[in-house]
Amino acid sequence: MDLLPGDHAADADLAALADLLAGPLLPAARGLLGCELHAGGVTVRITEVEAYAGMAGDQASHAHRGRTPRNAVMFGPAGHAYVYFTYGMHWCMNVVTGVEGEASAVLLRAGEVVDGLAAARDRRPAVRRDVDLARGPARLCATLGIDRSAYGGYLLGDGPVRLRPPTRTVPSETVVAGPRVGVTGAHDLPWRFWLDGDPTVSAYRRHVPRTRR
Repeated sequence: MDLLPGDHAADADLAALADLLAGPLLPAARGLLGCELHAGGVTVRITEVEAYAGMAGDQASHAHRGRTPRNAVMFGPAGHAYVYFTYGMHWCMNVVTGVEGEASAVLLRAGEVVDGLAAARDRRPAVRRDVDLARGPARLCATLGIDRSAYGGYLLGDGPVRLRPPTRTVPSETVVAGPRVGVTGAHDLPWRFWLDGDPTVSAYRRHVPRTRR
């Protein structure tokens, strides 16, 4: 672990985060709010997440039809990164949760850049507002320089992508839950969690099926 010798409080906090991620999906998702993700010289404070179960009726999950080479890391153990490519151009990252053998993960949807702002701007020079640097799952990965190489990495260790507990308490009354963004199945499940009023949180869009002409 990337901790100072004798830093027992930090060690305990990291152990508590590991226990949280190894537990039930929805508390783990809520508990990721306020956590900090470090990669590529940038630190992002997580402000929005979405939870995805495995084969328990969650048709929006990549694992709802079972294990594949793409989603294998979702089946545990907890605390590892599930990174996938979407729309032929974007990377997105999830934190694996739950017990080993039962797929579940939490998509990191948005965050606030709290360190490494110059590096973040260099990666995304077209972005005009700092609050938009990591506003959305693909933007978050682009800002941190996360790609396929992060797949399967242990996030609570000292690797190139590191997840750490919040540096300040997240009051429960600031956490809001609602439906997930743009999913094609199980779209009414209130499994998206975000920090109320935070400007980095992405806009809600319900998926609208395309009609054939």
